[in-house]
Amino acid sequence: MNIKQTVFALFTVAFLFSCGKEEPTKKQEKQEEFNHFVEQFADIKVLRYKIPNFEELTLKEKKLVYYLTQAGLAGRDIMWDQNYRHNLKIRMALESINQNYKGDRESDNFKAFKTYLKRVWFSNGIHHHYSNDKIKPEFSKDYFANDLLKNSNTTLSNDVIEVLFNAADAKKVNKKAGVDNILTSAINFYAPDITDKEVSEFYKTVYKGPKGMPIEAGLNSKLVRENGKLVEKVWKSGGMYGTAIDKIIEWLEKAKTVAENEKQAEALSLLIEYYKTGSLDIWDKYCIAWVTSTEGNIDWINGFIEVYNDPKGYRGSYETIVQIKDFDMSRKMKVLSDNAQWFEDNSPLNPAHKKKNVVGVSYKTVNVAGEAGDASPSTPIGVNLPNNNWIRQQHGSKSVSLGNIIGAYNNAGGTGRLKEFAHDDQEIELEEKYGQIADKLHTALHEVVGHASGVINKGVGQPKETLQNYASTMEEGRADLVGLYYLMDPKLQELGLTDSWRNLGMAAYDGYIRNGLMTQLIRINLGDDIEEDHMVNRQWVSAWAFEQGKKDNVIEKIVKENGKTYYNINNYDKLREIFGRLLKETQRIKSEGDFEAAKALVEGYGVKVDQQIHKEVLKRNKQFKSAPYSGFVNPVLEPVLGADGNITDIVIKQPKSFEEQMLFYAKNYSFLTEK
Repeated sequence: MNIKQTVFALFTVAFLFSCGKEEPTKKQEKQEEFNHFVEQFADIKVLRYKIPNFEELTLKEKKLVYYLTQAGLAGRDIMWDQNYRHNLKIRMALESINQNYKGDRESDNFKAFKTYLKRVWFSNGIHHHYSNDKIKPEFSKDYFANDLLKNSNTTLSNDVIEVLFNAADAKKVNKKAGVDNILTSAINFYAPDITDKEVSEFYKTVYKGPKGMPIEAGLNSKLVRENGKLVEKVWKSGGMYGTAIDKIIEWLEKAKTVAENEKQAEALSLLIEYYKTGSLDIWDKYCIAWVTSTEGNIDWINGFIEVYNDPKGYRGSYETIVQIKDFDMSRKMKVLSDNAQWFEDNSPLNPAHKKKNVVGVSYKTVNVAGEAGDASPSTPIGVNLPNNNWIRQQHGSKSVSLGNIIGAYNNAGGTGRLKEFAHDDQEIELEEKYGQIADKLHTALHEVVGHASGVINKGVGQPKETLQNYASTMEEGRADLVGLYYLMDPKLQELGLTDSWRNLGMAAYDGYIRNGLMTQLIRINLGDDIEEDHMVNRQWVSAWAFEQGKKDNVIEKIVKENGKTYYNINNYDKLREIFGRLLKETQRIKSEGDFEAAKALVEGYGVKVDQQIHKEVLKRNKQFKSAPYSGFVNPVLEPVLGADGNITDIVIKQPKSFEEQMLFYAKNYSFLTEK
């Protein structure tokens, strides 16, 4: 599981980045503020991040980081094709226009084209990375076909051109109730004519793994129809995406030669075998080897992992993150892992739904060295893996907080939206003093304790089978609730994680309710439902809590004389009790596989938007120039070669622009497109 969150809702610190100068010397870099800001367009802000202490790694460790990042980038095209079947053709055409267009590049139309290209780059395709809506070009089809294509000597089939401008394939992922979620989703995990019912029937009879150790069926394949029958086209060497996967394997083989220890080498060997065979039994063996490989300074996430993009929750999006241990923060946060059993024992869950033995939960703060696929440019801030429940229960899980990513967000933020939407000075003061640590601890509790907690009743299937299209948002909401419940607990102060558990909890509750009921609405268009799983879960948690507390006025809706609406928490202790009740219920739903209860909760509280509040939020937000979504360019790792051709060092270079990085990637990592 991963947490993808937006800057404005989480981090309210001073605007710290400086303008900087081009190519400063090392001495200057130490003296000047690192410029986290790259550029802004449409609703997107692009940032850059540092890799702290990279120079302190040994050459062997630097090589490992380099090889793993190259392996990740080698699969970049996979994510594009997974997102939509025409994406790679479209990207090639757009990049050709960008490079070769001979017309007026200063016209409003061409500027609109450049913005469209950048939005497509950022989303790894033509659907918005967060809303899942198809991105609408702000130029005409005639201009595209009769000017841009012709004056750049670029070709694109008419049917694909039509898709860019018509209403077809409007949603990448559609999880709405009452529609065929597979047929109405443009995601390229299924042939376009396959239905929701067919998918459900297909997975009733497929191989599901040994008894008590179910594989993640469907995780690494596309479901298609051949000769009237449904078959899986497996993503592996020699299979679908084989040319890119062979490049991934090539770099992983090199990484294995510089592994820090035998456990790492074993895990890499199994990952390579998995990519060669496509066997999900091997994938489980890899996950066990990976999660139990806890020594060393370097770690990685690599594979078809998160299933948010599949309406049925089977298929994993390609994702890689290369990590270097943040030694100082990891020591501070290890305390949560060490006390995971205490949190489980003291949770408000039904005793039958509690884990008697929380195994192997490890939590580290890491610094990202490179990302690709579903993790880039839009990145998670925290990750908890593996996702297979039986592996988590028997072998544990790894939870990481991406420290330098969070740091970059913090140093590129601002306090304007906080002051606009917070009810009073106390709320602002609490957020400014405790907001950052509250966010970090919520992420940690969400990942370490939340996803690791609770058990599924014996005989009940996996959530993707029982809760179906609601599984992801229910799981994210459940983990959020674990964090919320314990953020207002004296235990955190006892463990030395804060100087005031009460102030910490108040800041966390204020921020969550403010975001869940108001500020996150700036990410969607007026009149739209909320659809992204994390946004949906934040609203159903907040809206349910608001309704449950009405009798005692726990959360008060206040309209001031200026007509602006605020949600003010009057009783934090009662709100904690409400969060505890909802946590107990969400765990019951997961443990018992109660689909109807999940549907009632999500559809009743998480999807529909109060249109008057939404209209007001959008109006109040117009004063802010900072984009609501942020993502990153990745540092470029360059090998330094000696006279004998061997690597003597790895150096870091920062991209000057988002476009520079995208063109570099297109030139060097396009393994699924014809040149």
